[in-house]
Amino acid sequence: MHTDASSPAPGPGLKPLFVGSDVYRQPAFGKHHPLSIIRVSGVVDLCRELGWFEADQYRESPRATTEQLCAFHDPDYIAALREADARGSVDKAIRDRYRIGTMENPLFSGVFRRASTAVGGSIHAAHLAMDGRVVFHPSGGTHHGRADRASGFCYFNDPVFAVLTFLGHGLERILYVDLDAHHGDGVQDAFAEDSRVLTVSIHEEKRWPHSGLVEDRAAGGARNLPVPRDFNDSELDFLMERAVLPLARQFEPQALVVTCGVDGLAGDPLSRLALSNVGLWGAVERLVAEYPRAAVLGGGGYNPWTVIRCWSGLWGRLCAHELPAILPRNGQEMLAGLDCDLIDPDEVPEAWVTTLADPPNPGAVRPEVARLPEQVLDQACAA
Repeated sequence: MHTDASSPAPGPGLKPLFVGSDVYRQPAFGKHHPLSIIRVSGVVDLCRELGWFEADQYRESPRATTEQLCAFHDPDYIAALREADARGSVDKAIRDRYRIGTMENPLFSGVFRRASTAVGGSIHAAHLAMDGRVVFHPSGGTHHGRADRASGFCYFNDPVFAVLTFLGHGLERILYVDLDAHHGDGVQDAFAEDSRVLTVSIHEEKRWPHSGLVEDRAAGGARNLPVPRDFNDSELDFLMERAVLPLARQFEPQALVVTCGVDGLAGDPLSRLALSNVGLWGAVERLVAEYPRAAVLGGGGYNPWTVIRCWSGLWGRLCAHELPAILPRNGQEMLAGLDCDLIDPDEVPEAWVTTLADPPNPGAVRPEVARLPEQVLDQACAA
């Protein structure tokens, strides 16, 4: 565990906290969008069914104010999104300029409230983490959002605000680790000129947004680890041990922000990686064990069964709960009632309904993965 005078070790009473909101129970994104599925509300329901929220562990997410949003986003864009939501329509000029009202970033009732609540939740998570504890905000992780436009299903960029919140508390070294299958381009670019922030992204190569090449270091504060299809648990462990943790130790962060997208899991329809949720849990646990002042966010994930099981299990692991081998009946019924346009019902295995933990998916560390650590470690990180 790495601590300093401004990074207290978690005491025995500092249990992890969960930030959520009922706003995510409202329909969103339109009928056939990849994010129209049940995600975070299912996580909350399953964790409650398992008895995993102790007194005061669940914290309500506030909405970010306009003043808070303006710390990163352009005021004209904020106003345009708010007005489009209020009107329920958007004209071509606004759509073209701000990329809202498109198939990628559709206009739907409550979009401004939902997006600003995600930002408020990540701000709140970082505030709560300042005492040296882990705070889980699975509704966060909208890492593609740009200062002046929507991008990649992301209207605002809440991970940026988690980082800014830590910086606002006077911290000087923030580590951002992105485990989503898609490159965390919006966060990298937001801090490209800021030596106080190191961004590290493990993502599928040759996948949208087609950025994050291994040689891309922004202005020096970014490290990218693009991985091939069928990326497995052993390869993730290898990169954590040989690249991510050495980079972190070199940088000596005072706080950590993790985007734990789950679209890298086997069975996700928008990537071709092959991780188990057990492998992903292990990566997050290794990070927060060394850097306990941490805001752990959600991210991508377009298979509702794998999303809910992964984030629920991650919360259980962060809280040191024993995970059940078989889910209780009510939990199984909830998972059995899910649906997804991108996955045929007959392709849903029984384990996605009855269990939390996937079987591990070990495998060979292929040469293209084995080469990555030396490619990102050949220069010293900014300190």
